[in-house]
Amino acid sequence: MMRFVVLGLALVLVAASCQGKKEETLVTAVQPPPPSADAAIPLIPEKQAAPTNAAGLIALGNDQMDAHNYAQAITAYQEALKLEPGNVDVRVDLGTCYRGIGKPEDAIKEYKKAIAINPRHPNAWRNSGVVLSSDLHRDAEAAAAFKTYLEVYPDAPDKADIQAQIAGLAAR
Repeated sequence: MMRFVVLGLALVLVAASCQGKKEETLVTAVQPPPPSADAAIPLIPEKQAAPTNAAGLIALGNDQMDAHNYAQAITAYQEALKLEPGNVDVRVDLGTCYRGIGKPEDAIKEYKKAIAINPRHPNAWRNSGVVLSSDLHRDAEAAAAFKTYLEVYPDAPDKADIQAQIAGLAAR
């Protein structure tokens, strides 16, 4: 990919230098070949070492989670947690990734670990409520998690929605 950028810059420079000359020069841009449908997207770009510090692993996990590559994100987050086992945000993100690969029970385990470290972490409570209600259909536990979420985050922007979910869970 870098060689295409360099080649493109060279072509721009050639075109710029030819503008002052009387003769016309035709410069065509070289387009990279289209990606193959079979080409795998590597987790770590070639010639780049996998991060070995917590911040790098967390950044890699975040990038993979944003790309919905949950299995790869899980691996990165697990490695980060070996270095920072008390990182609540990583535990919550790890739980979200477990949900993303269809393992809601593992998601709940991670949320519980996060809550044990920081009982006032709003996303741990909110995400617990979502997984408990939507995936595991444990309505009473979900309602309790949502209520705790609103207690620790009384000005939550989704407060009305969460209150409606609590009411809906009570009606089921």
